[in-house]
Amino acid sequence: MTQSVCILGVTGSIGQSTLKILNQHPDKYSVFAISAHSRISELVDICKQFQPKVVVVPKQKNDELAALFVENELQNIEILTDQEGLVSIASHPDVDVVMAAIVGAAGLLPTLAAVKAGKRVLLANKEALVMSGEIMMQAARDHQALLLPVDSEHNAIFQSLPHNYLDAERNGQPQQGVSRILLTASGGPFLNHSLEQLEKVTPAQACKHPNWSMGQKISVDSATLMNKGLELIEACHLFSISEHFVTVVVHPQSIIHSMVQYVDGSTLAQMGNPDMCTPIAHALAWPERLQTSVPALDLFEYSQLNFQAPDIQKFPALDLARQAMRAGGLAPTILNAANEVAVAAFLKEQIGFTNIPQVVEHTLQKLENSVADNIESILNKDEVARHVAQQYISSIGG
Repeated sequence: MTQSVCILGVTGSIGQSTLKILNQHPDKYSVFAISAHSRISELVDICKQFQPKVVVVPKQKNDELAALFVENELQNIEILTDQEGLVSIASHPDVDVVMAAIVGAAGLLPTLAAVKAGKRVLLANKEALVMSGEIMMQAARDHQALLLPVDSEHNAIFQSLPHNYLDAERNGQPQQGVSRILLTASGGPFLNHSLEQLEKVTPAQACKHPNWSMGQKISVDSATLMNKGLELIEACHLFSISEHFVTVVVHPQSIIHSMVQYVDGSTLAQMGNPDMCTPIAHALAWPERLQTSVPALDLFEYSQLNFQAPDIQKFPALDLARQAMRAGGLAPTILNAANEVAVAAFLKEQIGFTNIPQVVEHTLQKLENSVADNIESILNKDEVARHVAQQYISSIGG
């Protein structure tokens, strides 16, 4: 019996890798619903190949897509729009698995809807968990949803933890002999740059990651190390562990994807070539394993693996994220909103690369923190933080 899959963000790098895995295993998986934001011609090509039942696009893209469906004789595919459409397909009763791969805060509500519908949710949207934290994790427990990490680092941690670790008591303390999580970071394209060099970085340079093929936003986050900060917050929520039990380790080769240390002195690491098909396949089939086209790691090819501590003087975004997690409440929401606005401004060349963490720090200092006790308060604070961040960008000459 095949499992029915919904892919939120199908034209992005995670969505494309997911389709690659599904195409290799048509006897196990079928595509029920997909969403895309702007790449409509790519979406049509995907529809021709995978024949989903439902597609979701922004309302302003509806007419364009409908016309292309007529042109390509795809009128049997239903078109839904905007946030309502995303929530509908994520929680649809005919869907078994949801790949949550929409970038940024836009992925929060559909991901939460999938969790509340009790789906197997493959979490590639770290911002949803950064913003909603314990609300998302409590909903997963209340509705018996299976929330599995797709980020290569969190998937590696999951593979290195005891089999039933996610069922352990959620009190912020390491459980079952675990002593510490080692979250690896490539260091991004500017690992060895000076502060003076960082001030002159261009968007094109920031979007060229040395190891991974990713979208623009996550590439910039990786370059500032904010991506690792968001992953730190995500790890704390996923594995119910306080931030001081998570150590970030810069590992430029991206071969060890993360590690878990135990009280007996053991350190378990998950290793592999840097290809997102591996964690996607793992989360899709867990607790089984799927064959992929990713080549096995050739240890003889790597004569040396390097590790170093992150430089938070050059990359303060990582420390800002740790501070936000320590503060709790709505601080991670403020952090994420300000970062999304700052990255968008950098990509439009309205601010410099080193201004990104400055925008985030300003917004965190400007706004009062409070308890994140419901989704409405999270979304309201997200909106206010974006406004404050945009005002600050305008004030520094954006």
